Amino acid sequence: MTKAVRKITLSPSRDIPFDKLVLSQSNVRRIKAGVSVEELAEDIARRGLLQSLSVRPVLADDGTETGKFEIPVGGRRFQALSLLVKQKCLAKTPPIPCIVRDAASDILAEDDSLAESMHRVALHPLDQFRAFVALRDKGQSDAEIAAAFFVTPQIVKQRLKLASVAPALLEVYAEDGMTLEQLMAFTVNPDHARQVQVWDVIHSSWNKEPFQIRRMLTETSVRASDRRAVFVGVEAYEAAGGTMLHDLFQGDDGGWLEDPALLDRLVTEKLHAKAETVAVEGWKWIEVALDLPYGYSHGLRSLSGDPAPMTDDEGADHAKLLAEYRALEEEYAGQDEIPDGIDTRLGVLETEMEKIETRPLIFDAEEIGRAGAFVTLDRYGALAVYRGYVRPEDEPVDVTAVQDGADPAVAGQGDDRDLTDGYDSAAHAGTVIMSGGQPIGGDLPEDEDDGALKPLPERLVIELTAHRTLALREAIGRSPDVALILLLLKIVTDTFRTSSASGSCLEASVRHIYMPAQASDLKDSVVAKLVDERHAPERSRGA
Repeated sequence: MTKAVRKITLSPSRDIPFDKLVLSQSNVRRIKAGVSVEELAEDIARRGLLQSLSVRPVLADDGTETGKFEIPVGGRRFQALSLLVKQKCLAKTPPIPCIVRDAASDILAEDDSLAESMHRVALHPLDQFRAFVALRDKGQSDAEIAAAFFVTPQIVKQRLKLASVAPALLEVYAEDGMTLEQLMAFTVNPDHARQVQVWDVIHSSWNKEPFQIRRMLTETSVRASDRRAVFVGVEAYEAAGGTMLHDLFQGDDGGWLEDPALLDRLVTEKLHAKAETVAVEGWKWIEVALDLPYGYSHGLRSLSGDPAPMTDDEGADHAKLLAEYRALEEEYAGQDEIPDGIDTRLGVLETEMEKIETRPLIFDAEEIGRAGAFVTLDRYGALAVYRGYVRPEDEPVDVTAVQDGADPAVAGQGDDRDLTDGYDSAAHAGTVIMSGGQPIGGDLPEDEDDGALKPLPERLVIELTAHRTLALREAIGRSPDVALILLLLKIVTDTFRTSSASGSCLEASVRHIYMPAQASDLKDSVVAKLVDERHAPERSRGA
């Protein structure tokens, strides 16, 4: 038996004057959500009413129609029209397209209102993206699109950014194969091949979080917050032809630099340029390095300089800051808590005074001629220059010690030292700038034979040293107390000395252990500074 097909009769449509319409108390929507009434009114004013109202006749107590119509479906549209009438943008009696439900219908007004709201499906983000792209392709700007749909230009930019995702991945997203957050993560790198490659790796993995996708897509790039990028500057990097990656969907600390090789070249060039300015000060050598390891100054003697005096202006500024600081301290001395604003101001004053009090060191000109400096970056990407370090081979030499063979550090070295003026004559021949221990510019100073005193022949020095060593062995063997003291002296001297010209004949050694793999900021760590502070007094005595 064939089942009878139910015939459907649609409600008729007609135009009803605006002043004949009233809101229905049967509308189930009570809480505001989505686009505001004001924004909806603005949109209707721009493009007109896109959807008819669903209305029912208002009946009198005796069941007759009153000529008024209530609106159970479309209340927000009616409110927007009312706002336009109030603003005199719309007449009071214009015809409004409506779908008129029969007053005797079995379907309740609340039923219609609920169905209209529940059956509404939000636009898929991918459809929104494609619509934005279509509007942009037809000449609309991001700002115009944003204004038309009452969103911010940033949201439009984000949706349009989805165009940088590979079409294959957009299809995966359309089929619910990935989340919107995962799709947005792929926009960080516009390389479609790399995007697909990353998805192929992670789509069956347990770790498919957006942050993992971003990490894989930027693993060969350098963050803009990296100290190298801070030192060079993103603008300089881009001016040199470098390209950037940006994430429009979350904070990216300025983005990523795509060309690490270019960045490293710019860092090297800028460090070398800075080293040239430091070389003007007259140092014998300058070591340029992106990272200085912990213990970089081991075996070098540190010069003691005098702080440069303040200028009159600096002194006046410091006195003014100090006066304000003391006045605030006295004013709030008796209070349990200092107001946040005052506490912040005290911190600013301390910082400003510390900047003035931190004076550059002035070194002896003769010492500068035999010493060197290190040019590097600190952990924050700022230039760091460590001045005043003397290598053992550049220490002043005692002529008498060389002649009697007491200084093994210079014995047998030939004619490469000028013993008349007390230090290496090459110190005045120009600064040697090095990187990795190798000169990077200029020529090494040439040795000159200016008639200076020559060391004793190497064979004679060796024979005399052998005699003296044997005699010392015999003497120490008869004095255990002296031997113990000499051993302690040797160990302490090798640990804290900054010069190799110790003159000791005792063969005992202290082995320093340095970490071959270390973080670039190890030398600036709290523990490293504590060790340096504890050793500083001994080093100063050893110097």
